[in-house]
Order: sequence, then structure tokens, then C-alpha cells
Amino acid sequence: MVSTLHSTTNPAVEQELNRQVANWTLLYTKLHNFHWYVKGNHFFTLHAKFEELYDAAAGYLDEIAERLLAIGGKPVATMKEMLETATLKEAAGSETADQMVAAVIGDFETLTSELKQAMEKAEEAGDQATSDLLLGIRRELDKQIWMLNAYLGK
Repeated sequence: MVSTLHSTTNPAVEQELNRQVANWTLLYTKLHNFHWYVKGNHFFTLHAKFEELYDAAAGYLDEIAERLLAIGGKPVATMKEMLETATLKEAAGSETADQMVAAVIGDFETLTSELKQAMEKAEEAGDQATSDLLLGIRRELDKQIWMLNAYLGK
């Protein structure tokens, strides 16, 4: 089955993808904050992990924004738009190492829930390619949630 891309995307799909673009942009910055400011006995482990996660965030952000462009949408692209659209919250700046990990877990849980909603909207619009892209990201986040919870002893 060949899908046809239209000059304008489904508004519900565009809204969901823009929420993802905004959240991944915010999370990319938050993960940098954690990477730079983590302290304590697990500094080396978490410093490297947060770098791995912000690198992944950059990749997801680009994939989602490019998918949105490919289907005729317009990704949010200014910090003002990102902050207005994002459902995630910025770092407070005073988190302990464990609080940083817990915050990332919470953000990933929010993202997996929102990815599920976005996948449903894409499928309703007949856009299986977008749904598949989001499923791959969700699968990776599920694994990261499990690993980060294990780090916290949960």
C-alpha cells in the first residue's frame, strides 16, 4: 500500500507532532543541565548517561520535525513556541543526582503516554509511517525507563 503525502497534514497529527518537537527540545536542554550539574558518587556514570540521552533526544527531535515537514506540517521552531507547546517542565536547577534521574523517568513516562496518543491520531489519519516512527521512539523510552528505575533500585 502506497501512502500519499498531502500538502497539508492532518491538524490533530500536526498538533501531536509539534508537542513532541517542543518536549524533545525542552528535554534536550534539561538533559544538558543535568549533564553539566550532576554531582556525587555517581557523577561519572550519570554524566555519561545524560550525554547519551541528550544525543538521543537530538535525534528524536530531528526525526519528528523532519517527518512533520515531509507530511506538509510546520514544526514549532522558536523557544517561545517550544515553551508554549511543551507539556514537560524545565529543570529547577537544584536537583540532586537521584532527583535528576527521577525527573528524567517522569519525563519519559509523560512522553510515552503522549507518543501513544500521537500514534492513535496518526493511525486515525491513515499515517502508518508516522505511527511507526513514534512506536520506535516509545520502545526506546520504555527501555530507558526500566534502566533508570533499576539505577534507582526500583
